[in-house]
Amino acid sequence: MSEEIDRDQIAYITIVEGPPPRFKRVSQPWTASLAEGPMQTIIATCSMRTLNGPGLVERCRRAWAAGRPARLDYPVRSASYAPASARAEIEIVAARWHEVREGQILTLWVRTENTELLSSDEDDIEE
Repeated sequence: MSEEIDRDQIAYITIVEGPPPRFKRVSQPWTASLAEGPMQTIIATCSMRTLNGPGLVERCRRAWAAGRPARLDYPVRSASYAPASARAEIEIVAARWHEVREGQILTLWVRTENTELLSSDEDDIEE
């Protein structure tokens, strides 16, 4: 019997401003354990600037310690997987942050079944 999770029990990280995240498939050996489960899933990663990297990672850790999910709520551009609200959610399975000269970067590993949201090499923009 599956237990329904109330939206209030989910730890959300919400992207309020800026472009949608760019999800890239990862193939590091340790991420294989994150994809285990009854359905085949893909592990992808995305990175974004933040003002509170330690707090966001801690939010995820507290949720996982309590057996609750953590999800990224983000804006989407026109895509077949995008709901009418122009926002989408994806499950966060790992998180870390680090300092850079410009501030803090939050890196999230997410689980998805939807290959459409993964960016391809052609989508990469030279920085």
